[in-house]
Amino acid sequence: MASLPTTHVVIGGGIVGAATAFALTARGERVLLLEQHGRGHDRGSSHGASRIFRQGYADAEYVDLTTRALSLWGALERQSGTTLIDRTGAVDHGRPEAVDAIAAALAHAGIPHERLTPEQAGERWPGIAFEGHVLAHASAGRIRSAEAIEVFLTLAERTGLADLRFGTRVTGIEDHGDEATVSFSSGDGDGDGETVRTRSVVAAVGSWAPTLVGDVLAGRGAGLPAVRVTQEQPAHFPSLLPDSAWPSFVHWGDGDGVYGLLTPGEGVKVGFHGTGPVVDPDDRDFEPVPAEAERLQAYVARYVPGVDATEPTFISCLYDTTPDEDFVVDRRGPLTVATGFSGHGFKFAPLLGELVADLALGGDPLPRFALAR
Repeated sequence: MASLPTTHVVIGGGIVGAATAFALTARGERVLLLEQHGRGHDRGSSHGASRIFRQGYADAEYVDLTTRALSLWGALERQSGTTLIDRTGAVDHGRPEAVDAIAAALAHAGIPHERLTPEQAGERWPGIAFEGHVLAHASAGRIRSAEAIEVFLTLAERTGLADLRFGTRVTGIEDHGDEATVSFSSGDGDGDGETVRTRSVVAAVGSWAPTLVGDVLAGRGAGLPAVRVTQEQPAHFPSLLPDSAWPSFVHWGDGDGVYGLLTPGEGVKVGFHGTGPVVDPDDRDFEPVPAEAERLQAYVARYVPGVDATEPTFISCLYDTTPDEDFVVDRRGPLTVATGFSGHGFKFAPLLGELVADLALGGDPLPRFALAR
């Protein structure tokens, strides 16, 4: 068994693991990042070319976190020389109580926003059929998500402090008190594998957290909330309008919430929020549920007239959702865990990297994201 000199072992090379590796190396810390799949893989929650950045929360704390994240996205763009957020703006519409609560939270935070009638919104964005109350804010947009992950990883590599290993599966974590031993193997898993003993393990593994760190946390008298792992099935629909016609959008309807945004070159991505079937992240079929696929197409035909609803290209991704849809970012002993991002965590990536790095270096968690909240 080989023992590798390192300071922090970061498990997971998705957006949170990548952002954490960047944040730690930026502070002069050494990182060994272990990702069971390939670089830029499509097996988890982070893949794909686009994600929504929006500040439209009804909760003041989350609105504040979006402001902090937006500042860090800007700093990352300047450091990397790469555009990572296209400021398309975002629009919320639907149930008055939902939209009005978001407007009140934005007003409280001093974030510019605009109220419109459905008719006014339809003239501005003819690709969407609006109902109820309508709210727009210009600070929102579209994250170039695949590029963002690469920026985090590349900047971490450039420090000379990051050893990034893909196709490397963690097979066990043993808690020794102040330290932990991480066992892992590459490729097909044959052979003896390797181990590393460290004072800091970061499990940024999303849907794999319950099985990977559940026992370690239990040994310390702690536990994750009931993280529900689902296979979601949004789809890209061919746009009938210029790219500039599309804001990011959320529809607060009478049924399930719906989100949408343009992915340049792929179409307009539309999906129901958190309605997919429960799955094992290591054993999934990547196929849409036929009845849900039909329901999504029917929704798009009614509410997104700017696309061809008959030609969907379905996408498969994982949600790891907590009962309250709040994140889990906390530490017990040598283990820091980050999971439960509930389909809305990507926009916070650079801030999450900083929060996780703080914990890995001995800081305190945000009470809202603590295990014992």
